[in-house]
Formats: sequence, structure tokens, C-alpha cells
Amino acid sequence: MTENPRTRETRPAASASAPEGRPAQGKVRSTKPAQVRPATEGWTQQKDAEGRPLLQFASPKRGKPPVHLADLTPAERVEKVKELGLPGFRAKQLSTHYFRHYTSDPEQMTDLPADTREQLVAGMLPPLLTEVRRLETDRGDTIKFLWRLHDGALVESVLMRYPGRITLCVSSQAGCGMNCPFCATGQAGLTRNMSTAEIIEQIVRANRLIAEGGLGGKKADDHSMERVSNIVFMGMGEPLANYKRVMDAVRSMVAPQPDGLGMSARGITVSTVGLVPAIKKLSDEGIPVTFALSLHAPDDHLRDELIPVNSKWKVDEALDAAYEYYEKTGRRVSIEYALIKDMNDHAWRADLLAEKLNQRGRGWVHVNPIPLNPTPGSIWTASERDVTNEFVRRLNDAGIPTTLRDTRGKEIDGACGQLVATTEDEAASAAMA
Repeated sequence: MTENPRTRETRPAASASAPEGRPAQGKVRSTKPAQVRPATEGWTQQKDAEGRPLLQFASPKRGKPPVHLADLTPAERVEKVKELGLPGFRAKQLSTHYFRHYTSDPEQMTDLPADTREQLVAGMLPPLLTEVRRLETDRGDTIKFLWRLHDGALVESVLMRYPGRITLCVSSQAGCGMNCPFCATGQAGLTRNMSTAEIIEQIVRANRLIAEGGLGGKKADDHSMERVSNIVFMGMGEPLANYKRVMDAVRSMVAPQPDGLGMSARGITVSTVGLVPAIKKLSDEGIPVTFALSLHAPDDHLRDELIPVNSKWKVDEALDAAYEYYEKTGRRVSIEYALIKDMNDHAWRADLLAEKLNQRGRGWVHVNPIPLNPTPGSIWTASERDVTNEFVRRLNDAGIPTTLRDTRGKEIDGACGQLVATTEDEAASAAMA
């Protein structure tokens, strides 16, 4: 690295082997201090035998949650009901209660025979999530839920009301195995994958709360017809590391009611830190979800440390896979970029990001920078406003549509990168058990 003494500009040495991967001929203007390297604060990053950040792709072996209606296809639901000794058509009735009326309460299912109702619900709609804690902010327009799963694992989801839409940030794993040092969720590693039904249940429970008037809005309004319109797989976990269950959940989300939730695929965002084979697989699914790549650095030198999975699939490989998604689906890709003060917010990195995106074409991508949300024990913080504005300006000037993303839920540790089960949460969960 070399430093310009007049501007305190930090940039790679002007050679073909520049450690930050920046082409020497690029025109760079910056007033940033020296490069800050990624490092954990307040916790110890798990390492493998060779001293590299540990990546967990396989789910640890734990007891499976009970089979639920939402784990099954419509045909499998019929067979399951028959196994319980009841007529197959009861499966459609149960699906209507669950996917349209958002209830698992047998007392509300008056169209089912009273003498078999409890048996049917117990066999098809076993409890999956127990609410441990609920925190609200933004005058009740943002709610963070802490859920306990059947085996005691803890996950969180965040419900947000915006003008014209209601978004739910869902978890797909308990914990996360990607070990990114700036993200609270990965600090304890991966506990286990969530089941399809556990993912869906987060939406059903949110829809029930909305219908009951529990999410902000005017209290006098009738909220009974409102529901979650947008899903973002940006809660706990790496969605594409739990590929099959996540995609089965997406299929249930978009299936017409009462077989599923009847949502629009275009309102569902699936994100990843860059599992390239799974991105390619997603491209061939034929379901036009929005795809988001959590990039956070345009150069391998920094991203190797910031996003450990970059040791397997480099920046250009991830971007090529993202562009392939656009080519196959026609859906514009989102690039997520957490702006961290003095670490990845240099103006030359904005230029390099724009350069890499434009090399692959125009009109295929949208960048969402977001100021870093603080996590417990970390000295890292969000970029300063003038630096953020300059980063966004450079991308826009290069023809890359760029929108600084809203940071909802910071006050309740419900914003991106802040979801984590703390010892306080674990104590609250144990007290309820």
C-alpha cells in the first residue's frame, strides 16, 4: 500500500501485483486514512486446523422437528391425513386454515368434526415456534421476534411496515456457518438448518399478528386483509447452504392459496454471501425471485478476510454467477454492500465495484449500500456520511443504479447483521421451557 502525504489517500501500490487488486491505471481520489483490516472484537473467530476461518456447510446432526403440513406437498398432505385414519379431503380444509386464515388452533376449525379435530391438528400442525420475546420500535412498525425451536435452538425474524408494503426478514438457519467477522449471527457458528415448515411458520405467525392489528398502522383501520407482501431471506443463516428446504419454502410461498401462501415470487428476495454452485442452481429453478449477492468488497484481497467463503469462490466467480442469474431469469440482481468505516468504503473501491459490474453489461444490477449496523463488542462502525455519499455518488455516476438502504430496527438489534441469540435470550428461553 502507498499513501499520498498530501491527501492521506490510501491505495494499492502502482504495480501489476497491487495487493488490493486495483488496476494501477485507475484514477483514484480519496481522503481516507490508512486501511483497517478485518478482525473480530469481543469474540474469537472459529478457525480450522490450518488457521483459516472455519466454514460450516453441513448442518450438525440434531433431532429433527416434527413433520408439519408445510413440509409436505399437497399430495403428501392427503396421504398423511389418510394415515391418521381420516378422509383425504380434510387435508385441503387444514391447508385453508393454515395458509389462508393463518391458524393452527383447533377451536377455530369448526368445519372439522369435533371428535377428530384435536387428533388431526396434532398430527398435521404440530407446534414449531415458541415466542420467547418480542421487541418493537418505529412506533410499532418494526417488530423483532425471538423464537425457540423444538430442540431449544433460537432464531429471530423481523417484521417491518413500509408505505405500501409489509416485509418480513426470515431466518433459514439457527446460527450461521459462514463465519463473517462483522456479522453477529455467525459468532457462535451453525446450530442447524431450519426445516421448510419452520421457515414458513415465521410468515404464518407474522400474518396472524398483522390481521389482529399488531403491526403499527392506524388502530382504527381494519387489518384483517393485510399480510406480509415481501420476504427477504436476510435473517439468521446462509439461505443457499440450506438450499432444498429454502426452495421448498419458496414454492409454498408462491403456491396459490390454500395449497400455499399465494405470494408473488417477485416479492421474495433470496440472498447469499456467494455460494456459486447454489447460485447457478437457483438460476435454473424457474422461479423469478429477486437474487441478492452480499458482496461487501470488490477485491479478493479484502473480501478473503471479510467474507471467508471468498476463499472458495472469488469475487469475479460470484459476480459471473450473479450475471448468469440475470441472463437466465431477466431479473435484475441486487448487490448488498455494508459500508464499514475505513475498511471497505474507500472511493477507489466504489470505482472498482462499478468497473467490475459494468464489465458484465448494463442494466443488470442494482447496488444497495447500507451503513454497518453495530454488533456487541465490536469497534467497527458505519461509514461517515460524507464518505457514504461519495461512495454512492461514484456508483451512480458510473451508471450503476444505487440506493442507500434503510436501516430499520437498529434500536432493537434487528437490523442486518445484528440478529443473534444472546445469553440473555437463552436465559429467557430457559425460563419459559
